[in-house]
Amino acid sequence: MSKQTELVGLARTTKLDEVNAAYDAGALSNRNMVINGAMNVAQRSSSVAGIASSGYYTCDRWQIGTASSAGRFTMTQTADGPNGISANCIKLDCTTADTSIAAGETLTIQHRFEGQNLQRIGKGVTGAKQVTVSFYIKANAAFTFGCELLDVDNSRQITKLFDTTTDWNRIELTFPTDVDDGSSPFDDDNAQSLRLSFWLHAGATYTGGTLNTAAFANTTAANRAVGIDSFFSNTDNNFFITGVQMEVGDTATPFEHRSYGDELQRCQRYYERISTPAGSSYQSFGVGHVHTGTQAVSFVDFKVLKRATPTASYDTASNFSVLTPEGSASACSAISTSRITPHSVTIALVSSSIVQGDATLFLANNTAKPFIDIDAEL
Repeated sequence: MSKQTELVGLARTTKLDEVNAAYDAGALSNRNMVINGAMNVAQRSSSVAGIASSGYYTCDRWQIGTASSAGRFTMTQTADGPNGISANCIKLDCTTADTSIAAGETLTIQHRFEGQNLQRIGKGVTGAKQVTVSFYIKANAAFTFGCELLDVDNSRQITKLFDTTTDWNRIELTFPTDVDDGSSPFDDDNAQSLRLSFWLHAGATYTGGTLNTAAFANTTAANRAVGIDSFFSNTDNNFFITGVQMEVGDTATPFEHRSYGDELQRCQRYYERISTPAGSSYQSFGVGHVHTGTQAVSFVDFKVLKRATPTASYDTASNFSVLTPEGSASACSAISTSRITPHSVTIALVSSSIVQGDATLFLANNTAKPFIDIDAEL
């Protein structure tokens, strides 16, 4: 064997050793338990203004939790991510300040995990592993905010503080195991077991105690957000986040990039917006039949099996229509859910000029671009 071949072989072995040391059990993919950490998928909207209540608004899988008497903000999926990590990020822009903070006020950005997707952590049993959360952030100024892991199954939590600057920075936080006091494992099911929250604003109910930062402990509200600044302190304030990763182990590995198609499918397990493509009129949603003289039913399959039986909500009924065998499209006057499963939804459509027993097509009404929202979020 030549000297050159020996050196190449040595270099390759050394590189593999380094990789195996950095990645848990040598896993090079599926390290990141966060879905849509690059903020690339936003089925609902790219921007929503005047947010005053909790809910999902822009980027999929990222829920706003807020209870503020006065504070308001705009949430945007914006193309201002750090180079080489993601083109997109979530931006929060304070539009109404709240400097008189009531005790129960909050503002968090949350990601919620199914218990069956957390079993690799081994929480609550011998051999439980540490977890490392990493993310990229910036703001308009220097702030101190909090990153919390909340064990929903066992009512336990831990929070670590982090600081922002006006430049993109990667924050890496390692959270300890939770086995010492006999804490129970995460439930192995499709319900919410863990919540990752970024605390940006809180009243005395959540800041009046001592920050629980060293180890998981039974949840005490007053210890959850001690020491954080308020995002609502000034209308100049903004906050940006992307590249969020949660992985097993005590090392923050490079952010795991996934294709848009892969990430979209993961998101659609929890939420799917069914809509017609732009450009043409009378785009089809599905087929069906006229059940009674004024009501047709149509069957719409989901692209992805949902986490659980979802709920369905609809655009304005008149934006939908029913096509009869004679070729006439009749606008709907009402639309509702007849039956829904994790696989599909049966939709009841009230319309005139339809005949019982006829086959139908369920369409957009002319050039309208209506939507059906299927929601199985945690």
